[in-house]
Amino acid sequence: MTTSAAEESGAHPRFAEALSELGLDDLHPRIRRFPDAARTAVEAAEAIGCELSEICKSLIFAADGVPVLVLMDGSSRVDVELVRRELGAAKVTRARAELVRETTGYAIGGVPPFGHRTRTRVLADRSLLDHDTVWAAAGTPHTVFPMDPKTLIAHAGATLVDVREQTA
Repeated sequence: MTTSAAEESGAHPRFAEALSELGLDDLHPRIRRFPDAARTAVEAAEAIGCELSEICKSLIFAADGVPVLVLMDGSSRVDVELVRRELGAAKVTRARAELVRETTGYAIGGVPPFGHRTRTRVLADRSLLDHDTVWAAAGTPHTVFPMDPKTLIAHAGATLVDVREQTA
């Protein structure tokens, strides 16, 4: 991949490098860049024109102080208690912005599902499999990419789990 392909796609340089390392250079032309930031799943779904549940959120939690990435569909919330049980942790909390950036190399609102600075444990909620295609951040709040969820989960090295908060 040439630098210009990464620059043209708008993907974060670290994410562009990860795509190359994974043999996913063909994804660059499909990365969509928005003039306005889409930091939330709602904003991203509106910008793309897709269902909220077709957004793949990349959320960092701290399980007994150790970062863990949870991939969740955009219309659902993570049940922290289910994550705690899944990991066998004493305590799971939402990670602070500094820990997110330190762990992933990206700011909240632009964290992709893979291509992080450090290797972390990854959990992917089964709800992502309800779609043929999901959209995830490409390293910035201005960029997203489409991928079939099974491939995305495989590239993220995720364990498939049920950690979605159940609505009453």
